[in-house]
Amino acid sequence: MKFTIKHWVAGAALAMVSLGATAADPIKIGSVLSATGPASFLGDPEVKTLEMYIESINKEGGVLGRQLELVYYDDGSDSNKANGFAKRLIHDDQVDLIIGGTTTGSTMSMYPLVDKAGIPFISLAGATVIIDPVKKWLFKTPHTDRMAAEKVFEDMKKQGITKIALVTETSGFGQSGKKEAEAVVDGYGIQIVTEETYGPKDTDMSPQFTKIKNNGDVQAVFIIGLGQGPALASRSYKQLGITLPLYHAHGVCSDEFIKLARDAAEGVRLPCAALVVADKLPDSDAQKPVVTAYSKAYKERWKSDVSTFGGHAYDGLMIAVDAIKRAGSTDKEKVRDAIENTKGLMGTGGEFNLSPTDHMGLDLSAFRMLEIKSGDWTLID
Repeated sequence: MKFTIKHWVAGAALAMVSLGATAADPIKIGSVLSATGPASFLGDPEVKTLEMYIESINKEGGVLGRQLELVYYDDGSDSNKANGFAKRLIHDDQVDLIIGGTTTGSTMSMYPLVDKAGIPFISLAGATVIIDPVKKWLFKTPHTDRMAAEKVFEDMKKQGITKIALVTETSGFGQSGKKEAEAVVDGYGIQIVTEETYGPKDTDMSPQFTKIKNNGDVQAVFIIGLGQGPALASRSYKQLGITLPLYHAHGVCSDEFIKLARDAAEGVRLPCAALVVADKLPDSDAQKPVVTAYSKAYKERWKSDVSTFGGHAYDGLMIAVDAIKRAGSTDKEKVRDAIENTKGLMGTGGEFNLSPTDHMGLDLSAFRMLEIKSGDWTLID
């Protein structure tokens, strides 16, 4: 099998990967991901996952007797660039479907173009707005920020916590998470008594956490963000000597977060997919074979730790491949319909059961509540 990689990284941070060219027309999988920039620790494992599994699928004969070709662009964590690359995928590359973007901002920047062109689009971003309200051509694999908030508040309620501080990133992910947290918090008997924000590129959040430290009503802190920001926020939190329970959303479910936060990660609680604790799941867990196989393959190929973000790309690709097989063609309308009717597909994020009213197909049981202890992930439930 021929395997070639071409990169154009200056300025546009553009890359295109062509895998498994054959005499038959390839099935073109388009992708715009954030392999560089602030969201790179999400986007990098996503790119690697798609490359690895498309190569593997092609070695086994492809899909419908055709090879898969990955046409990939790096948006540098810039949603404006994502929009431009979506135009290329649609008009120049003429892809059959799209997997990505990495972030909510990139996804929503791309979607109007994808919707107009009528191309199945599986996002790897977290915000609820991606699939609520339902959009005909848009699907997603990660758990939503609403689900993350619900899982965190569920745990807080068990701990008897009733008053919290909410700290959110000013990014699309952070502000969507803020909106969703505010929408569901009352149902758990919890009150947000103070709120603070920080920018994705901020390196010191001491002023925000000093205010929280001086607020005598706060019993716990909930941070919603992704990339490096939450790790730096945790370090500011630790440096100020705050001992209140600290929670994060699912935007930091990666070993990279523990490395960046260092000792400030100790005791942090957060909801994540089972992939993070694959080796700690009981043998009776139906998800264990999928997450352990992915973890083993990824570590062997890339000599690095897995993250839930790479898992989102795996899930997106498996949903797409399964849908193309059931559709029996790459006809965009037929593939879209097949994606929408995906049932019982076990992925790294949980069991996917999509429908015309649910373009994600995961319920709250797909999240595992974790705590970081001695620099490692541990299962709470």
